[in-house]
Amino acid sequence: MGTTNIEVRAQASGREQNWGKLLARRLLVTDLFVLVWVVFGVQIAWFGLDSANVAFQGSLDELAVNYSTVSVVLIAAWTVILAIYETRSARVIGAGPLEYRLIADASVRLFGLVAIVSFLFHINLARGYILVALPMGIFFLILSRWLWRQWLSVKRQVGEYSARVLLVGSPAMVGHLRDELLRHPEEGYHVVGECWTGDAATPSERAPVPVFRHLGAVDRAMAETQADTLVIAGGAELTPQNVRKLSWKLDGDRQQLIVGASLTDVAGPRIRTRPVAGLPLIHVDVPRYDGPRHLGKRIFDLVGSAVLILLLSPLFLFLALAVKLSGPGPIIYRQERVGLNAKPFMMYKFRSMRANADEELAKLLAQQGKGDLPLFKVENDPRITPIGAFLRKHSLDEFPQLFNVLFGSMSLVGPRPQRDGEVVLYDDAAQRRLLVKPGMSGMWQVGGRSSLSWEDSLRLDLFYVENWSLIGDIIILWRTLKAVVAPGKEAH
Repeated sequence: MGTTNIEVRAQASGREQNWGKLLARRLLVTDLFVLVWVVFGVQIAWFGLDSANVAFQGSLDELAVNYSTVSVVLIAAWTVILAIYETRSARVIGAGPLEYRLIADASVRLFGLVAIVSFLFHINLARGYILVALPMGIFFLILSRWLWRQWLSVKRQVGEYSARVLLVGSPAMVGHLRDELLRHPEEGYHVVGECWTGDAATPSERAPVPVFRHLGAVDRAMAETQADTLVIAGGAELTPQNVRKLSWKLDGDRQQLIVGASLTDVAGPRIRTRPVAGLPLIHVDVPRYDGPRHLGKRIFDLVGSAVLILLLSPLFLFLALAVKLSGPGPIIYRQERVGLNAKPFMMYKFRSMRANADEELAKLLAQQGKGDLPLFKVENDPRITPIGAFLRKHSLDEFPQLFNVLFGSMSLVGPRPQRDGEVVLYDDAAQRRLLVKPGMSGMWQVGGRSSLSWEDSLRLDLFYVENWSLIGDIIILWRTLKAVVAPGKEAH
């Protein structure tokens, strides 16, 4: 029976290796295509097609090399260093910023090496050729990986091209980690089994995967589920000694061991791992709500809102005319909302409802049984005008909030601004939404919009509050632009 288990486990881990190697080969082909296109494209653009223009001289009299040779060597070296930095490893591709960061690090170090070699051997490489090839290469490599990521995300929704995960720990810890992994299949972890520790009752029938009991069943569970990744979720029985023994049972070449920390909604930049006396200590930066980063965010908001107001001013005039013709009432709808540190401010929008719509809100919420939730959202709202429905679907009604951003009461990206009546229903967790300025857009805008429940909206807002970054803001704004141009069916 032991031999059979080993054979089954080898087949499972072999399958993981197969998809990883297949994907790595495909990425190698696209990387080569990108590098050939970029490097030779820069060479032709810089020197032209005349071979007399593409020879360079070094300090040695006999050195006269064609730039085409330099391009071939550069492409080969670039491909190799991308492999050295494991940018095509199955463990880093497909999710998170690590893949992109490794590509950038490898590329910069390669060109640093080229600069050192050129200096030591007095080789006069054309600076423009190098300075253009580097950023273009990084940009198009990352773009190609992003395109692959879109394809890979679709495959991972159905469990393909993913690590097959066996969760080990107490039922509560396993259930929590399982739910988080199921929420994000694009990360590449497909749960195929659970091994519960402790003295819990019979495994619940609602568990979506096979459930095993006790640490002694880990070997059998790995074999029967064909798992290639063992994830330690946590529990009283998972002492350091027991976790160490579990690691001894794994094939290091084809199987992974992952130890899950009891942390959720913490972004990678806030986490640093430091081994101390043989212990892998995890340092988690506590969120800060002042300092240079927030000054940078304000400058970004100020410049961004001013530029957008100038560029969109013709559209503002057109939308104002459309709202005016939609029926009686003001063009700009003004409403008091709660902002940073619970301070009220006046928010501006293009009017999308009939006049005096606010007076009907309480009655509509009571009819739908939603008056006790801190998210006043009316389904099939009868107050919305036909023009207003179009404005809301494409988020055009929110454009006047650019002036809120310009004057400092809002940010381009942040939590959803809410009414005072909603804020009074906040619990302690929801109060943390008020630690940063509310935003025109946010994770709620690109994560589901009107279809989100209060719990999901709060989870996204709290994640943003504690993990925001300027790069993250730019990504959210880009996704917002796509949502405005092509809103999904959840937008209304």
